[in-house]
Amino acid sequence: MMKQLLLIIALLFFGASHNVFAQETPKGLDARINDAVKPATKVISNIVFYPVTIGGHKDVKGVHLDPNSSLLNIELDNGAVHIIDLSKKDEAIRTNPNISLDNSTNILTMGDGSTMNLNDNLDTKVPIVLFVLILGALFFTISFGFVNIRKLGLSIDIVRGKYDDIDSHATDPIVGDEVWHTDEGDNPDTERVEGHHGEVSHFQALTAALSATVGLGNIAGVAIAIAIGGPGATLWMILAGFIGMSTKFVECTLGVKYREIEADGTVHGGPMYYLKKGFAEKGFGGIGKAFAVFYALMVVGGSFGGGNMFQANQATAQFISLTGIEAGYAKAAFGLFMAVLVGIVIIGGIRRIGSVAEKIVPLMAILYVGAGLIILALNYHLIPSSFAQIWDGAFTGQGIVGGFVGVLIQGFRRAAFSNEAGVGSAAIAHAAVKTKYPVSEGLVAMIGPFVDTVIICTITALVIVIYNTGGHFDYGNVVDGEVLIQGARVGGVDLTSAAFDSAIPGFSYLLTIAVILFAFSTMLSWSYYGLQGWKVLFGRSKMADTTYKVLFLLFVIIGSSASLGAVTDFSDAMIFAMIFPNMIGLVLLAPVVRKEFHRFLDVIRVKK
Repeated sequence: MMKQLLLIIALLFFGASHNVFAQETPKGLDARINDAVKPATKVISNIVFYPVTIGGHKDVKGVHLDPNSSLLNIELDNGAVHIIDLSKKDEAIRTNPNISLDNSTNILTMGDGSTMNLNDNLDTKVPIVLFVLILGALFFTISFGFVNIRKLGLSIDIVRGKYDDIDSHATDPIVGDEVWHTDEGDNPDTERVEGHHGEVSHFQALTAALSATVGLGNIAGVAIAIAIGGPGATLWMILAGFIGMSTKFVECTLGVKYREIEADGTVHGGPMYYLKKGFAEKGFGGIGKAFAVFYALMVVGGSFGGGNMFQANQATAQFISLTGIEAGYAKAAFGLFMAVLVGIVIIGGIRRIGSVAEKIVPLMAILYVGAGLIILALNYHLIPSSFAQIWDGAFTGQGIVGGFVGVLIQGFRRAAFSNEAGVGSAAIAHAAVKTKYPVSEGLVAMIGPFVDTVIICTITALVIVIYNTGGHFDYGNVVDGEVLIQGARVGGVDLTSAAFDSAIPGFSYLLTIAVILFAFSTMLSWSYYGLQGWKVLFGRSKMADTTYKVLFLLFVIIGSSASLGAVTDFSDAMIFAMIFPNMIGLVLLAPVVRKEFHRFLDVIRVKK
């Protein structure tokens, strides 16, 4: 299987490499990859992002078609304006300005007799995966007595090293009541005697996981969420971040609980392991193995796509845009440069990734969060009114398509897709921590969504809300992820850049550095996630390890040079497909986490 996979990738890469970087033909590597994944893209995306309609606006006041731009402006009774880009529709529809509206049915009739049901466009549709994430997070939050709030202080103390001596004085087996061994025969319950404590510190594990989640979603994704859902989306985003902390607590506790440690101390952990071993303990071994293999496939695909090519592509685009360098071979050169830097780090494994992440993540915080705090300080007089907008907008949704429900969904969607709580990926990084108490790392992992969503995403949202007190754009006026500012439509990164530039001239240069750092750090962590999935599928040999890392570096160059198209959609679908087996496993194994939780608290009480 390994040889066949390598042959396919080699033929794909080398057969098209002579024209990929210049992108002179429509059938370069990017086009071939897109053609190959389109069928799977459609199937997986339709399942993962299946839309559930939960209602929307029915009161349409009027419509206007701009024949020059092919934009259909739908004015609602509450003052909101919804825009549909008819350039995506049939030629006969988008070029015919003669339209009429039946207000009783919201059926729009074009001059050529074709019709469009506006309700289909105005109803609020929620991806089914978002329901799974929200309901799961609420279950864990309530089930563990709001651990995300009550034990946040304890989480910080653990990261500070206050309880490090507990591990060094532990004498009882604490991984579990049942003694299990790794495939190589190692017994994790006796790791204190053997000296196998893990590979990275609590702080390094946290920063490694944060480096994968803190990224372009915090910069571009939040901007679009606020532009679509208005200021009120911020409140729901914060709430979603809080309940997501409980999910991270559960999955990262299980990541340590069921990890495997080789004779040399190398750690393997994450959903692949707690799905297989945890389900086996419950008598569902066959299902657990199937879930583990499915998860491994998805995490490998997600690592090549969303965790690699997309990141490299966006970082390259920002670099080219800032420097003004002509594209073409410059993209490949920049991609090669990034691949070299990534390669230097990932060859060293999780220890080096953790070491680099603990330096990069604080640097990103200083650059981005620091600039955001400066802007908030400079505009302190606008903060009270901004919070008032956030509070009022969260419950009224005035002027926004979808009303209250639409605003709520935008906030929850951004938080869930930003901090990856429920995806299970962070459990892979946290599993490598140096500890014998699984819950200690589960508590540390809670800090991830708090930093990613509650702090960083909120700062971005506040800066944009303050920026828009000057009326630079209309909330809800977003077409294909682009916002209309001063007559031009810009993406989320550019909206955030404009907001920061308005207070700190020249911030776009720092933003470019931040985007590149975000992309770089995300690739580091996702390379480790994908490698763990790869080893589940192909074994833990040196050959398998090297093969994956070489392929990952090749995809850095490809991502920098190619237009991705369906690849991005496919990788997103694979990443969020990981949620389904993971959330089922988390619910089933929640009692195991509860048992470990009480055991750790007992140890803490004795220390005090």
